[in-house]
Amino acid sequence: MREVNDFPHAVECLDPVWIPMADGVRLNARIWLPELARRQPVPAVLEYIPYRLRDGSARRDAVHHHYFAGHGYAGVRVDLRGSGDSEGVLEDEYLERELADGEAILRWLAEQPWCDGRVGMIGISWGGFNGLQLAARQPPELKAVVSVCSTDDRYADDVHYMGGCLLGDNLSWASTMFAYNSLPPDPVVVGEAWRDMWLQRLEGSGLWLATWLEHPHRDDYWRHGSICEDFSRVRVPVLAASGWADGYSNAVLRLVEHLPGPCQGLIGPWSHKYPHLGEPGPAIGFLQTCLRWWDQWLKGEERGVREEPAIRVWMQDSVLPTTRYGHRPGRWVAEPRWPSPTIEPWRLPLAPRRLSLDGKRRREHSALTVQSPLTCGLFAGKWCSYAAGPDLAHDQRQEDGGALVFDSPPLGATVEILGSARLELDVSADRPVAMVAVRLSDVAPDDKATRVTYGLLNLTHRDGHATPQALEPGRRYRVEVRLNDVAQVFPQGHRLRLAISTSYWPLAWPPPQRTRLIIHDEGSVLELPRRPPRAEDAAVVFGEPEGAPTIPATRLEPDHHNWYVHRDLAEDLSTLEVVNDRGRLRLEDSGLEVQTRSVETYRSRADDFDSPTGTTCWERSLKRGDWEVTAITRTVLDATPEDFRLHATLDAYEGERRVHCRSWDRRIPRRLV
Repeated sequence: MREVNDFPHAVECLDPVWIPMADGVRLNARIWLPELARRQPVPAVLEYIPYRLRDGSARRDAVHHHYFAGHGYAGVRVDLRGSGDSEGVLEDEYLERELADGEAILRWLAEQPWCDGRVGMIGISWGGFNGLQLAARQPPELKAVVSVCSTDDRYADDVHYMGGCLLGDNLSWASTMFAYNSLPPDPVVVGEAWRDMWLQRLEGSGLWLATWLEHPHRDDYWRHGSICEDFSRVRVPVLAASGWADGYSNAVLRLVEHLPGPCQGLIGPWSHKYPHLGEPGPAIGFLQTCLRWWDQWLKGEERGVREEPAIRVWMQDSVLPTTRYGHRPGRWVAEPRWPSPTIEPWRLPLAPRRLSLDGKRRREHSALTVQSPLTCGLFAGKWCSYAAGPDLAHDQRQEDGGALVFDSPPLGATVEILGSARLELDVSADRPVAMVAVRLSDVAPDDKATRVTYGLLNLTHRDGHATPQALEPGRRYRVEVRLNDVAQVFPQGHRLRLAISTSYWPLAWPPPQRTRLIIHDEGSVLELPRRPPRAEDAAVVFGEPEGAPTIPATRLEPDHHNWYVHRDLAEDLSTLEVVNDRGRLRLEDSGLEVQTRSVETYRSRADDFDSPTGTTCWERSLKRGDWEVTAITRTVLDATPEDFRLHATLDAYEGERRVHCRSWDRRIPRRLV
């Protein structure tokens, strides 16, 4: 990314700024203000997240908000209630209190003498979520949104559940926030109150994972904040962006299709990153794209946004499988509207262990069975790639041996797809609770198999997520499994591979018991969204990534991030270990030393479906001079066929002295999970 030092407007940074809420709680903000705003009010751009603006997201915030301010906008970064240096306690995601606070922030911004009354919201992940959620509440001050790596559906397309299956990332993400919520505010900002505020958080934030496990179906808990319940509520212009390696790419095309107001979609090859910081590359000049969006919808300046395509996406070329890519080869393509009339369904009937490219069903039919090993999924990577590696899917041949595989003949011509593949499946199971994991891979002439997309379905959710019903063992059901959206090139001479398995651990929690599925190929078909290349695709061009200089920092201890698969053959024990040690960093503006380390382990034994266990351990510390605090959290999740068993501990230290200790032990009914 190119650092920009020369801006049209000089910038001053206001820090700290306190925003009062109706109940007396004050939220902490940092504001980058163009100097002209003192005499000529400007629009504001708000980012509203819980990731600690002083030490957590500080370096990234400076890149974005100083850049916006340098181009004539007030860049505003606010910590949620109970996070960072803001007062109060953060008790869960997207609560009514959070959204009401958000509306109060928007009103406060519009009333400031340096603001012209118009506000936009930008955010990635949490900030992308609440930008959409606040837009649905229609506060008059909010005029436009940029939502990155977010979702419209908190149940069916978020970190918690996928196709009614409990995701391993549910445990991982809960543990991340468990650790965040256990840190105090900065005494330099809040003064002597810091210790009382810290203890209030330690006592009051709670164990979010228990709440999420208590809601395994689509109920009012998940409907709250899911704008897909009524897309018509979002009337402001929305720019939605994500990446194919991210967990939230599906929402982009749905938003473009369903939002009633102006909406554009942008999907690159990236993981859970802003596009100007995108990995795998190529990163793009996303902040310039945002400026054009703000100019159009906050300042009313005609920037040609209305004439741009509805979606611009990175059509990925074929690559060999690996868990990390620095760059994904491909090209930008565009569609003027979505759904696109140029994309046609390509139906490939299942035949005995093969896919029919010509669309014709064969006379011979079979009923093939599959009962996957519990460890089918060890090489699946994460549901959402946060680091762009080594958390991507490995060569799928290591998984295909435990799956039912259908291969096509070599392709006679190159094929490109854009959108969601879906599998119509005629299936029966031998248990009342079963899952199906479906993978589509690109098989090269040397037989290496690269996963292109995948989908999961808890078969008890075959008729919907609100009121799942147990299966009748032996009964045949027709179900549909939707795979994640993707844009992918399959070269001539390559083969398509459809793989079906009955487990996908630890990406998703396995069923209560080992299950066997019977797949009837006579009534089963894979449908792919085939897209012909268009001459207009060549017109899609983005500038090089740029941003304001970040906060200087000094690395005091090295970082280390890796994934390890351990196989104890004597005990038939399989373990996935994820180490994410971010080392120790000193932020030179505040003098804070920040250290973060997490280790996740997912373990199972043989085909013992009572054995899967997920354990997450986090250690976070802050230090400045003689002041040092540390929070250590540990969460363990395992299960019986009837219940999830959850154990967690929290220890907090001031220097060498432990100041808080708490533990939780919970049993939570599985309820068809």
